[in-house]
Amino acid sequence: MNTPTSAASLREHFDRVVLPMWRGPGFNAELHLPYEALDAAGVQPLPVTRYRAMACARQLFVFSEAGDAAHAQTLFESLRRTYQDPKHGGWFFSVDAAGAPLDTTKDLYTHAFVVFATAAYGQRFGAAEALDVARETSSLIVDRFAARDGLLNAALDASFASVAGGPLQNPLMHLTEAWLAASEATGDSAFDTAITGLVEALARGFLHAPTGCIAELPVGAADNRLEPGHQFEWFWLASRAGARLGASGLDEALARAFVFAQQHGVDPETGAVAAALDEQGRVIDATQRIWAQTEYLRALATHGDAAVRAALAPQTGRFAPRFLTPQGWVECRRANGDVARADMPSTTPYHLLTAYQGMGV
Repeated sequence: MNTPTSAASLREHFDRVVLPMWRGPGFNAELHLPYEALDAAGVQPLPVTRYRAMACARQLFVFSEAGDAAHAQTLFESLRRTYQDPKHGGWFFSVDAAGAPLDTTKDLYTHAFVVFATAAYGQRFGAAEALDVARETSSLIVDRFAARDGLLNAALDASFASVAGGPLQNPLMHLTEAWLAASEATGDSAFDTAITGLVEALARGFLHAPTGCIAELPVGAADNRLEPGHQFEWFWLASRAGARLGASGLDEALARAFVFAQQHGVDPETGAVAAALDEQGRVIDATQRIWAQTEYLRALATHGDAAVRAALAPQTGRFAPRFLTPQGWVECRRANGDVARADMPSTTPYHLLTAYQGMGV
């Protein structure tokens, strides 16, 4: 099986199986919002307790990239109508089953995906209003989420008056991703400057020097962990950032992190990526989440070493039967192969699509 054929078959499955799920049974036509998850058969939404802004934003990105202008416009309008906070600014984390504000936390992860998705939508369809949202939300992030040493807090209360969570790796990574997308969409060099400041701050606070990995919590925090999937994701982001990495040293560090994550976090028999390692490389969470597999595929596909890229074809061949199904996908497996999570979240198509784009399809 050669790589182009393998990659093409993944994208064909995405277009034929995954996208229709979220135009149909995965979409609440009354509220104009994607459900949080569908059942294992891909035909019924799980009982509704909430709708998250981040899930709506990820779906906006997916349908923008898929070229579905009508559905993307619906999602963009729903995102603004449902989640924007008219009193304090910014975006609510979630609404309840009736579409009323539920969790009014101001969450950096959510705000990053609003920037990412509106930049993608604005660029794809020439929607100036969406690019304005990306710019305005980015300015709010810089002003309201600022923490120590150039970092950003993970969460604040509804009015931005008190910190609900200090800096964490994951929202900072997705903000980097969002600002890369916004830079490309707008051509505004302010985003490039912001990326450099952010990754330099992240390297100071989160870079685990012995391995080159970026830790989930600030270095020195108790019970810290290294996630192989995030090393692969950062490896790809760093390759896109290029000179915008500034003095962070992340290019060299993440080259080492890729090797560390591949050596300790990828099962040599199945090719499956484990969820988390300790700082010595021991597996501390053997769960195999589909997003980590897709990040490994993208990192392999875009690696600068041809010998490393040669692993893509066999890895694709192992990924598809283990994680893709005629009904959709398997979200999580245990190390022994048993299904650990059978439902399919609305956030996962973003991971599938970005991997396939990185593979060139």
